[in-house]
Amino acid sequence: MTSADPTRVIAIARSWLGTPYHDQASLRGIGCDCLGLARGVWREVVGPEPFPIPPYSRDWGETGPREVLAEGARRMMIEMQPTAAGPGALVLFRMKPRAIAKHVGILTGPDTFLHAYERLGVTEEPFTPSWRRRIAFAFLFPQR
Repeated sequence: MTSADPTRVIAIARSWLGTPYHDQASLRGIGCDCLGLARGVWREVVGPEPFPIPPYSRDWGETGPREVLAEGARRMMIEMQPTAAGPGALVLFRMKPRAIAKHVGILTGPDTFLHAYERLGVTEEPFTPSWRRRIAFAFLFPQR
């Protein structure tokens, strides 16, 4: 599997900037959550989503031992070591130590990333040491 052009992934991800936060949504300019942002970028970079995303509760990541996001990403993306992730990579974050990964972002530069965050919507911000420490998994979008 060949990876998509990171420049294209970043340009498409940035086209979502300013999209309001809306739980479980995935519509550019209308609303999305972090997974919805990744799904929207997927649709533009790769094509139709390969499987439906079941409804999920706001606290889904607080329960259970399964790495649901990572398992789903492995089915359709190219996994890489988090330390090797660069611009254009999709990264999954653990929001608490020893918790499952439940937040998604897209690296846009060596020191920036884009994500959808409650109350902020889709924003690009510094990829600080605090965020870097939280990365649990990294993936590349495949080519169409």
